[in-house]
Amino acid sequence: MDSLTTAFRSGQKPSFPAEAGTLEYAQSLDQQDKLGHLRKEFNIPTRTSLKKKALNGVSPGENDSEDEKSIYFVGNSLGAQPKAVRRALESQLETWASIGVNGHFSTLENSPLSSWQDLAESCARKSVDLVGAAVPEEIIYMNTLTANLHLMMASFYKPTAERHKVIIEWKPFPSDWYAIQSQIRHHNLSPSTSLIEIQPTPDLYLTTESILATITEHAPSTALVLLPGIQYYTGQLLDIKTITAHAHSLGIPCVGWDLAHAAGNVPLCLHDWNVDFAVWCTYKYINAGPGSTAGLFLHQKHHSRNLDRLEGWYGADKSVRFLMEKEFKPGKGASGWQLSNPSAIDLASVSAALGVFESVGERYMERLRGKAVVLTGYLEYLLEGLIREGVGRKGEKQAFRIITPGDPLERGTQLSLMLREGILEGVSKVLAEEGVVCDARKPDVIRVAPVPMYCRFEDVWRFVEIFKGALARV
Repeated sequence: MDSLTTAFRSGQKPSFPAEAGTLEYAQSLDQQDKLGHLRKEFNIPTRTSLKKKALNGVSPGENDSEDEKSIYFVGNSLGAQPKAVRRALESQLETWASIGVNGHFSTLENSPLSSWQDLAESCARKSVDLVGAAVPEEIIYMNTLTANLHLMMASFYKPTAERHKVIIEWKPFPSDWYAIQSQIRHHNLSPSTSLIEIQPTPDLYLTTESILATITEHAPSTALVLLPGIQYYTGQLLDIKTITAHAHSLGIPCVGWDLAHAAGNVPLCLHDWNVDFAVWCTYKYINAGPGSTAGLFLHQKHHSRNLDRLEGWYGADKSVRFLMEKEFKPGKGASGWQLSNPSAIDLASVSAALGVFESVGERYMERLRGKAVVLTGYLEYLLEGLIREGVGRKGEKQAFRIITPGDPLERGTQLSLMLREGILEGVSKVLAEEGVVCDARKPDVIRVAPVPMYCRFEDVWRFVEIFKGALARV
């Protein structure tokens, strides 16, 4: 598998052997997988558990056979549950029950968690490699992604008569769209004149050239560039480094990134890339659970600036936090943007999930990326085989096409499949019947994400066989 990894990571598409379409070949890749042991660290829904209608005290676990487990290809929406999360939550509940309010300041022996008021900073320390920070103080875990986006825009979006535009992509995640529009209107401006959308090619590809050209065109009147690290709909990975540098070179005061689909998915170097701020959720590739506490990056260059901010109690430095004084003394770096006392339950989940990444070892994102590019490349190879065979074709119309870039360097662990009009519901029904969990985006797109932490090459092979059968049936 090492030769495949090297090729994909250099942006090439290696030639798979003639037997690559067999189950035995997929299993041979799993046997070579140096990260395959991580699968045992997760509770993966089973075909039976997916049909559960009521709680019965039984969760998927150690005794489930591989044949019984679902093909869980929806980590781009909600990651599978790390077993460490249950242990962390049990520790948190025992701490709360045993010492009550003192849990804010005390850590019980044998607990995997720090005291409650230190949990957010503890998670930040675990995330330096995750996002490529220079120091932990560039990171804080708090609120949710959209709330953090609002907080960053409150500090960085300072429109003037000359500079008032926000540059985004043509299809941002709806929550970002709502937040950005509301911020523009909050300043008594109109999105029709202050919101610039970068348009894709007809096949939904955002070329770096078009992004840079749009930034250049609007640079004199732009206050903020805000783009996704990975475009959620197509799965395209943008060139964060080049785009950020270009915008800064033209005098645009702030470049921010939504990393909801990039954090925990692809290696990031936010400090070295000079990103001003970034926000991300933790329930997709980071696997911390639905709605879990989100992350925020604030570049070190801004830490000493007297930026406007929306202030709250936990944003105050710990040395004065419990003095209850009226004067606000911000905490160091990104921690100074905290508002309320954060949920210790949520942060326990985040801490445990991040611990699974740490267990991979040094430069864990690079190692995970090595498997991911081969896993996704193998999925692409098998799917392209279906296209060549004409599976599900209707006249001149193919059953589906892949709208995620073919260049391995321009995508994460996701392939988006645009189906022929009218077959999404039927295909999705068959996939669900066969124990496949993936994400459908109406009217015609299925997003397939074989996450390297807990997905196998055999899962990829079985998915494509099931998908082939679904296309034939509809």
